[in-house]
Amino acid sequence: MPLESKLVGVEEPFDKAISVLQPLEFALGGNWDYEHGCFDRYLDEGHKVWLRIPFEVTHGLLEGEHGGTGTVIQLGSPFVLKHLYNEGLDAEAQIRVVGALIDQFQEPVDKDAPVEDKWIDQARSLLQEVENRWVH
Repeated sequence: MPLESKLVGVEEPFDKAISVLQPLEFALGGNWDYEHGCFDRYLDEGHKVWLRIPFEVTHGLLEGEHGGTGTVIQLGSPFVLKHLYNEGLDAEAQIRVVGALIDQFQEPVDKDAPVEDKWIDQARSLLQEVENRWVH
């Protein structure tokens, strides 16, 4: 579910973005690469509903949570997403000595499940807090 935000198109050093977002419990999403990524913040205790703020690297290269020398990013359109999982063990999970820690977790049943209004409202509230803390 996309959300409107004053932050769309804002270009800032990665260090500034992380200094604003980390105190609000955002983290660099695990699907980043050198040219783009996202900041993620869970909205529920089960970590199934998330507020995601995507970004593109406009200068430098992203080198993880510490950014990189001179890394500048441009923020994209925030959105809310919900992952639904089957409760219990995944019958399809493969057990191997090396891969056991990785393969024991199942894929979401629905990576883009419908998001209830309460989560959208909570995401908008959190996003407004981010916008208020962003000092230009």
